[in-house]
Amino acid sequence: MNALRIPAFRRLWVGLGLSSLGDWLGLLALTAMANQLADGYAEKNYAIAGVLFLRVLPAIVFGPLAGYVADRVDRRTVLVWGDYVRGALFLTIPLVGTLWWVFVVTVLVEIVSLLWLPAKDATVPNLVPRHLLEQANQISIATTYGSAVPAAVLFALLTALDRVVPALMGWLDRGAVDVALYVNGLSFIVSGIVIARLTGIPSGPAAHADEGSVWRVIGNGWSYVLRTPVVRALVLGMAGAFAAGGVVVGLARTHVADLGAGDSGYGVLFGAVFVGMGTGLWRGPRLLARLSRRRVFGVALTGAGLLLVPLALVPHLEVVAALAVGVGFLAGAAWVTGMTLLGLEVPDELRGRTFAFVATLVRLVLALVLAVAPLVAGLIGVVRFGPVDATGQSLFEYRGAALTMLVAAVGMTVVGVLAYRRMNDDEGRSLVSDLGQALPQGLLDRAAGRYAPLGVFIALEGGEGAGKSTQARQLKDWLQAEGYDVVLTREPGDTAIGQQLRRIVLDPATGTMSDRTEALLYAADKAEHVDRVVAPALERGAVVVTDRYVDSTLAYQGAGRDLADAEVERIARWATDDLRPHLTVLLDLEPATGMGRFEERDRIEAESLEFHQRVRAMFLRLAAAQPEHYLVVDAGASVTEIADRVRERVTPLLEQAVRSGGTRTLRATGPEEPR
Repeated sequence: MNALRIPAFRRLWVGLGLSSLGDWLGLLALTAMANQLADGYAEKNYAIAGVLFLRVLPAIVFGPLAGYVADRVDRRTVLVWGDYVRGALFLTIPLVGTLWWVFVVTVLVEIVSLLWLPAKDATVPNLVPRHLLEQANQISIATTYGSAVPAAVLFALLTALDRVVPALMGWLDRGAVDVALYVNGLSFIVSGIVIARLTGIPSGPAAHADEGSVWRVIGNGWSYVLRTPVVRALVLGMAGAFAAGGVVVGLARTHVADLGAGDSGYGVLFGAVFVGMGTGLWRGPRLLARLSRRRVFGVALTGAGLLLVPLALVPHLEVVAALAVGVGFLAGAAWVTGMTLLGLEVPDELRGRTFAFVATLVRLVLALVLAVAPLVAGLIGVVRFGPVDATGQSLFEYRGAALTMLVAAVGMTVVGVLAYRRMNDDEGRSLVSDLGQALPQGLLDRAAGRYAPLGVFIALEGGEGAGKSTQARQLKDWLQAEGYDVVLTREPGDTAIGQQLRRIVLDPATGTMSDRTEALLYAADKAEHVDRVVAPALERGAVVVTDRYVDSTLAYQGAGRDLADAEVERIARWATDDLRPHLTVLLDLEPATGMGRFEERDRIEAESLEFHQRVRAMFLRLAAAQPEHYLVVDAGASVTEIADRVRERVTPLLEQAVRSGGTRTLRATGPEEPR
């Protein structure tokens, strides 16, 4: 399912696109107007620099307050009125027409944007199911930065039209610039109108809580970031990436000149970085789907730092441009992965403050780096070493820009390694082995799977004696009491053919069989199960609860029988037509404890303790790789405690499905005959 098919997110996306278009168009128009209003070459440069500096300054001063507002004020109110206020401010600029008012509006608009962006970022995880959050973040980030292109085209067309037909805009004091500002203001107002029609934006849990004073609320949010290892590693990693990126951006023009290229070379390098970044935002997580998101974040940061080393040292523009694509790709993958992890890891009541903290820190780091990097490069000057030829030239000669980039590369690599070590959630699994299977056909490539457009699909998994059947019945009874159309099923054996296959694979009288034969028999049961039971129920909008699914095949026939992971998954994919559960509940239990819960054992239960330990390890690996798809529960807890946790996780999934027009309650629609 595509995130844009969800009406609430689609409407927010339209508002975001209009706001982002206005933001980029506003930047172009404000700098152009500052240039027109200032006198003299130096004054014009100072005026433009003033606009750019004032876009960064508010984040340092008002950034902490932005997080407070995002978590304490109704988010829909912030989004709607934030757009209205920004639109009104831009509309006043052509009317006042002075440089000082341009500066004032720049500051005010940035303050409002600081409130608007965390509210938007904190809202997205509430509008889409967890398995679509990464896709939603990709769409949001691509829209935010991609709208710079149509904004630039629109501004260029307006200015060209003003030159060709001066009478068309001659009634305005500044012609095309004033028109751009009016269009800009209207884009924000239209965005506000679009979002105002969106009624499904949660206000935020903290909006009605009492945590004390403003500064205490802000302090609680920042304290959470600093004391939570995973979140702290995410925030520092993202700040480190922006620091290194700021060095490259700040020194790119000088570095290109040092390589003997001019403005065209600068354009090539600049474009290469953003081509790579756009590709990384969209394809990076899918390419690295073999790894858990926590590993992807550290690996992408480290890889970007390592690629920066040859980028700084190789004196050939063609190679530098190619490396810049790679750096941009890994940086884009790290950024979207970090944003997704923050949305998944941070509680909703702290999400606004956390995103505001990230925005403040990133802007502060970026501002400092952009100011300091050229100074450091200038202080380094030219460094020569190695043998000297007959003309007196050293074999190696590097200028300050390249060496400053080299320092940034080392720093980014260190940050990436530290983030990886802090966030590595699969220490027992070799990173080299995982990277070797990182291609889309490898294990855990969830991106290629499909999710039912209607209905909700929930699988319960776990080792022997974990209580899956009990929890499946508990969940079915609760769902039916809530008015949902529920289908409770199991694997293997919930079809006529499946019952015969179940007897073959589980009856001890069957004796030994080839491991591949066993895997194929289970795959045959899955194919019949999906075609006859699961898919028809999902198509009519039912909630399907299955006791075991694909993960059991990967765990038992893959890890347990020690068959090749990728081969077992390919069989399971084909058998189930790539149909994935929206949520998998993993009931985790020590194998020795689970095996002690019953006396008679079937053919699989009778396997050795080592076999079942390998099975458990695989279940946990699968859950760690895609945490948004899983709920891992300690199966040693009471039946009631486990059922409560499952309901808590399933509830928002059901609510989202109802909002998107999929699953529906029978209370509202009345009973429906099965198709």
